[in-house]
Amino acid sequence: MHFFLSPRVALAFSVIRGVANAFPTTSPSSIGKRQSSDVYVPYYDTSANGFKGAARGWNSFGIDAASDNLKKDAGYDFNDYHFRQQCDLIVPTDGFDYYCSIDSGWSQSCNGDDNGIIIPDTNKIPNITELSDHLHSKGLKLGIYVLPGGFSGDKDKTVKGTQTRIGDLFSSDDAGNSPNCRTNWDYSKPDTQTWHDSVIESFIDMGIDMIKLDYVTPGSPSPGDGIQLPNNSSGSVAAYHQAIKNNNANIRLDISWKLDRSDPYWGIWQNNADSLRVDQDINNSGKDQLTAWPTVLRTLNFYREFINEQTVPERQGIPIMVRPDMDSTYIGNPESISGLTDAQRYTQAIHWIGAGANLITGSDMTRLDDLGTELLYNADAMDAAALTAQYPMQPRNPSGWGTPGGNEAMQLQAWIAGPNDQGEAVVILANYGPDPCNDGNCDTTYGLDWKDVHDVNVTLNDLGIGEAQTNGANTWDVKRIWGGGGSGGNDHADPYTVTEHIECNLGEGESVLYKLSKPS
Repeated sequence: MHFFLSPRVALAFSVIRGVANAFPTTSPSSIGKRQSSDVYVPYYDTSANGFKGAARGWNSFGIDAASDNLKKDAGYDFNDYHFRQQCDLIVPTDGFDYYCSIDSGWSQSCNGDDNGIIIPDTNKIPNITELSDHLHSKGLKLGIYVLPGGFSGDKDKTVKGTQTRIGDLFSSDDAGNSPNCRTNWDYSKPDTQTWHDSVIESFIDMGIDMIKLDYVTPGSPSPGDGIQLPNNSSGSVAAYHQAIKNNNANIRLDISWKLDRSDPYWGIWQNNADSLRVDQDINNSGKDQLTAWPTVLRTLNFYREFINEQTVPERQGIPIMVRPDMDSTYIGNPESISGLTDAQRYTQAIHWIGAGANLITGSDMTRLDDLGTELLYNADAMDAAALTAQYPMQPRNPSGWGTPGGNEAMQLQAWIAGPNDQGEAVVILANYGPDPCNDGNCDTTYGLDWKDVHDVNVTLNDLGIGEAQTNGANTWDVKRIWGGGGSGGNDHADPYTVTEHIECNLGEGESVLYKLSKPS
């Protein structure tokens, strides 16, 4: 087992009461003061490294970290052959970037080349350039995984093109304080940037198109096992961004995990990265299923916090340049593999699309069922994803729940993305069910009766698109893209018109996805 897998697996078991609580103690029948008439519409802009949308594709970690039973059933091992087996089944959509993203374990663990540059483990990937050429020939791109810092064991090597000893660039404050044989850099020294430039130059030669930079601090929790992360490795994000720029490279930079979004760090992430993880891993490490419903809800609530931060008055009118990474979806396989019911698979797919988040799946691509194919590739859903790639969803409480039109966490929830300049919007209605008891302590505010089917009803005014509002209209054409696999109705229903509200009956864990447009 790759050394770095163990701490990540251990942390994946720790569950934070970030569901925060998933559903607060506001009574379902309470109705607070309604929000102001107009609703601010948050929007994304071109990211620091030049990307206009989130990444799509497949990532290896969900299967890598699963039980031996799951890997055996999948016929999977961590090597070049099985990466190709999984990624050759990706069906790219024109106009979007699809990646075959290889997680921790692809590179040499504790040393680089003669200049300390990160190199592949040829026992896992004999010829990485051949792998990238293969993926590129299929319209795919190659992603890899790195950590901040340089290899401690490379301290007596020199930075490429210089006489600078690598050890002389290490931070004295954090020496020996990083996982997996790394030491944090002193980012004030010029040749620290030279080293990062040489890494990106090498990655270009390998055909690498995306970097997942993990364990960035502040934010990433300690991996345990006596390892204490550096207090601040945010300089690695700026250094990799600058190296991408210096090499004129078309490389995406995804940073992880659960990063501190307070100032000044939010500005660092915004100006250097393309996406950032809002939570920790959601995979079900060591288990026979890939994920679990309470974990999906936990991450969804962390996205709520992320987008609510972008709509406060002081951030309105400022584009969001770094998109959310909510970790992999596990929507491609039936419950026996994914750990999610069909309704829950719909809900994860719908919300990840709504957020404009990375649409990278960790599913076993060799065992997709019909629903998995639908959730990964449906054209109407991908059309909605094109809208949310520019306008992310924000929460709007439905009638009878908390403050109608507010953004608190509620069991019954509405979300809206947009509208855009063409008068199109995406609306999501959801019933998340009772508190999933992430830490073993359940919020019983709603009682067992809230496990039933409930009407989710939100007015156009509370969505911010009513007739008298700036972004509103007196009528909206509504198309139901996905009914959620339960009480929400059939997928791809014929359009209809609404004038006052949108509503749907939804059972526990169900969601429905709508595309709205102003009549022409």
